[in-house]
Amino acid sequence: MILGRGGSGKSALAGRLGAITGLPVVELDKHFWRSGLEATPPDQWEAVQRELVRGETWIMDGDLGPYDVPDVRLQAADTVILLDFSFWRCAWRAIRRSRERADFWWWVWAYRRRSRPLLLTAIATHASDADLRVIRNPRALTRFVAQVTTGQIPNRP
Repeated sequence: MILGRGGSGKSALAGRLGAITGLPVVELDKHFWRSGLEATPPDQWEAVQRELVRGETWIMDGDLGPYDVPDVRLQAADTVILLDFSFWRCAWRAIRRSRERADFWWWVWAYRRRSRPLLLTAIATHASDADLRVIRNPRALTRFVAQVTTGQIPNRP
């Protein structure tokens, strides 16, 4: 499971890990947003996630900020990767990627103060046995991907 603020590179990382491992990649944005960028209601989103996590193996990328209910997928995850990049890095990537709505920018701006603490609490509550990887910069991400590629990922306590 890959989490992080908008523009952090969740989908790109999921694609790379999927190519390396052969695991199926599930991009949550494709399942969550309805036409007109309307959010799926929380109760329906939980039901959708229950179906998505039924597979024995998967890589899911997505952090839907204030719209998200990550508990279902956290309970099913054996590994959680949190891309904890700076606001400026994520903002630059998001600007290069596409135009975004005002609520996206508010979420990206307030991520460390609002979303991140809630996610860390949810991870501790629903995925305490999962291997948590907090990656704070592109160099650390490059090292992590290299470790996955070579099968040399150190075990975490």
